[in-house]
Amino acid sequence: MKIKSVQVIVIVVVSLSVLVALAMAAQDKYTLKVPNGLAFSEFRGYEAWQVVSISQDGKLIAAILANPVMIKAYLAGVPGNGKPFPDGAKLAKIHWNPKKMETFAATTVPGTQHDMDFMVKDSKRFADSGGWGYAVFDYDAASDTFTPGTLAGKPPQGNDAKCGFTCHTMVKTRDYVFTDYGHR
Repeated sequence: MKIKSVQVIVIVVVSLSVLVALAMAAQDKYTLKVPNGLAFSEFRGYEAWQVVSISQDGKLIAAILANPVMIKAYLAGVPGNGKPFPDGAKLAKIHWNPKKMETFAATTVPGTQHDMDFMVKDSKRFADSGGWGYAVFDYDAASDTFTPGTLAGKPPQGNDAKCGFTCHTMVKTRDYVFTDYGHR
């Protein structure tokens, strides 16, 4: 073989090797799981779920998203009608650190992501926590990775599927759900 052909082959092989290594090094968030329960993969596709509401809690801003099962229940009047959400209902809450919009400084918009919160209704699997399982995954922008929440987090997370139950007991009469479906 000619030297140029060998050089081209070497460059292609090295380039493909680097791309494969980078792809393998990137975290697959869907492999993460909190101990005793929820996996990130149970919420695959949450990015396309409908927005239920937005919120601000302390310094963080959030969008609360729901899967079609949860949206259908909201539209039927749950939890205001006194009925519980059905099994299979799911919520995802994306928290961001706020920042001022560069092109319109009077507006606050999402900055770097802070974490992800998840809830799923499964009355058999989570019978001892009101029928709901919870998960928090903290986000590290520098490494573009998620990790299960810990007791060192704000708020502290017990790092299992019941981590949100204590806070949510104050809305027991609303089937443990704080968020109302925003009027539109």
